Amino acid sequence: MTDTSTTQNLPPLLEVLEQDSGQRCVKLSGNWNLRGLVAAPELSQKISQYAGDDIQWDMQSIDVLDSASALIIWQAWGKKIPVELQIRPEHQRLFDRWQAQELPPPVTVSSRTNLVVKYTEKLLSNFWGQLLEVATLLGQLVLDIGELFLNPGRIPWSEISTTIYEAGVRALGITALVGFLIGIVLSYLSALQLKMFGAEIYIIDILGLTIIRELGPLLAAILVAGRSGSAMTAQIGIMRVTEELDALSAMGISHSLRLILPKVTALTIIMPLLSVWTSGMALIGGMFSAQNTLDISYQQFFLRLPDAVPLLNVFIGVGKSAVFGLMIALIACHFGFRIKPNTESLGYETTNSVVAAITVVIMIDAVFAILFTGVGMP
Repeated sequence: MTDTSTTQNLPPLLEVLEQDSGQRCVKLSGNWNLRGLVAAPELSQKISQYAGDDIQWDMQSIDVLDSASALIIWQAWGKKIPVELQIRPEHQRLFDRWQAQELPPPVTVSSRTNLVVKYTEKLLSNFWGQLLEVATLLGQLVLDIGELFLNPGRIPWSEISTTIYEAGVRALGITALVGFLIGIVLSYLSALQLKMFGAEIYIIDILGLTIIRELGPLLAAILVAGRSGSAMTAQIGIMRVTEELDALSAMGISHSLRLILPKVTALTIIMPLLSVWTSGMALIGGMFSAQNTLDISYQQFFLRLPDAVPLLNVFIGVGKSAVFGLMIALIACHFGFRIKPNTESLGYETTNSVVAAITVVIMIDAVFAILFTGVGMP
């Protein structure tokens, strides 16, 4: 028992011996475990000093060697085993394991400025990449339209009519309700301010220009982007998950001609109509509120509206609604084709589609407002 206890408590030792041939030999003995090396940290430094020299290493006298100590010795050797090494086979396996294992590179902590710069570069790269993909879809769409002009029999009338019904006819209820309520709210808030100045009659001008030129088309586009745009993205994504897109490609059916063109055509047609419908319901709501709060009759409202709102404003609203429909459909299809065959990607890209479509609609509306600042004003 005494001999075993003494052997277990032997500290790690390093000796440099001179051989008869004049070559030096580094001899390691004792218990080379983590506890012993922590107590004697200078040993790893001494090993590093002799690691570069052409000397022999004798490790046969080591009684105990654990994997942590083997790693420390191996690193002190410069992560390579010396050529002249005498070692026990069971200890050799520890060094062989570290020799075969690739250590991960050291983690460098970047500064906050570098992180912001890298994040910004990643955002810009992603933005330009997606912008290029949308432009590619638009270019392919132009080529498909040219092909259909030469071959009218290939026009997908059934897909176009189905999309018109799903995205247009079925959206009449929600757009009418939202338009009517927004008209009431806008009329009521405007009436509170106009009463203070005795200018109640100008509520017709405010409602007419605001709703017909800006609010009606914008409301309809946002509702369609959230309702129909997300549905289009999810539809294409489900086709990706169920491998229907691969089946269409195998049959030689163009994705652009059968999926993108009908959606873009349908939304470009129905968005101006939904814009007029939403604007009309908003004006009805505004007339209802104006009659109750300002005692302006429906007849007076109808008679003054054409003078307050020139006809050119109607054309501006209808024109930008068509652009809204085009961009909503393109963005919905773009994010639909980006979906990977898993449910997580389906939800992520559908959300991105709605957010991107609404953002682009507002940006386009701002561009139209700047370009047509003095156009159509009474």
